[in-house]
Amino acid sequence: MHELSVARALLRQVERLAGEHRALAVRGVTVRIGPLSGVEPGLLARAFPRAAAGSVADGAELRIESVPVRVHCEDCGAEGEAAPNRLACPACGSLNTRLAGGDEMLLVSLELETSDV
Repeated sequence: MHELSVARALLRQVERLAGEHRALAVRGVTVRIGPLSGVEPGLLARAFPRAAAGSVADGAELRIESVPVRVHCEDCGAEGEAAPNRLACPACGSLNTRLAGGDEMLLVSLELETSDV
């Protein structure tokens, strides 16, 4: 399962950040995933608890935010949302576009438990 390796890579990033902040535990992880990222959100949600088991993020809630595909038109200069299977300019319909978003998977935030000392 591809998403298990993605979850493990995400966990390495989470553990590094938790260590930098001397966190006792990670309670929540928020990621932003675009439809062209190659990551299936539902499969990642199922893989994350397995990857996090026994780690500082064991039991953490994984929150997934979806982002739309966005394109920039090289003809008219407009930028806007497009369908994942048709990267046409939403303003003029041109196919002379470049991807401006929707292919990312980003770690947005962590909810950390730290000591009060």
